[in-house]
Amino acid sequence: MICDKENHASIYDGCKLSYGKMLRYNHNDMEGLEKQLQKVPETAGALIVTDGVFSMGGDIANLPEICRLAKQYGARVMVDDAHGLGVIGEGGRGTASYYGLEDEVDVYMGTFSKSLASLGGYMSASAAVCDYVRVSSRPYMFSASIPPACIAVATEALHTMKEHPEIVDRLQEISAYMRSKLLEKGIRIRLSETPIIPIFTYDPIRTLQIQKELYENGVYVNATLPPAVAPGECLLRVSLMATHTEAQIDEAVDIIADVLSHYDLEAPAEIDFDSLI
Repeated sequence: MICDKENHASIYDGCKLSYGKMLRYNHNDMEGLEKQLQKVPETAGALIVTDGVFSMGGDIANLPEICRLAKQYGARVMVDDAHGLGVIGEGGRGTASYYGLEDEVDVYMGTFSKSLASLGGYMSASAAVCDYVRVSSRPYMFSASIPPACIAVATEALHTMKEHPEIVDRLQEISAYMRSKLLEKGIRIRLSETPIIPIFTYDPIRTLQIQKELYENGVYVNATLPPAVAPGECLLRVSLMATHTEAQIDEAVDIIADVLSHYDLEAPAEIDFDSLI
């Protein structure tokens, strides 16, 4: 397994459960990915595993280059689209659709617990891969079946996405609106095209203090601390829904800017924030 360093913790656990060797490359660093691919013996299989939309930063994997390198080095590609399904791509079809690479990804996986508002998850691959997973995956074999109610909710949510692609368009619109308003206030965020917007706060105690103060003033955000992020890279994760309004965003941004103005949010010197504004 060749793994982006900012992949979700569940991907790391999956790598451990596979008993295979895991190699890592710096986040969205395609030169780093190629160097790791060059280390794989010709006799070994290689699977590049990446989030489609990264859960903490909200940015999107460089899937075109990942697929190109996979072809060059004889590797397969697996995309975890937990945060991509219902968010990007045609009608919310996810990261591969966003890039027009639906036929270039070998294994798709994701969850019902985000855009589909349920519980459980899915994997989509060739029949041979699916059959292998059915008899080899310990979490699959030793977990109880998904309750029928959860399947019904996820199925209905998929029907709603298919019938109302404008929901995804609206989500993109309101997300772009909030990013622009945060940038107008001089708040440092990572640029992306998704409704996950990280506000970097760096220190754990400070992050929790800011989250508490925001909550008391009417804005709920997730405080994200190690091990979900690297030490010194704590953040507040803003997550948007298509039902948010511009008026709500305006009010929230004003509160966020006011609360943050009372804190020193200078980035630690050792952290590279070239991709941030």
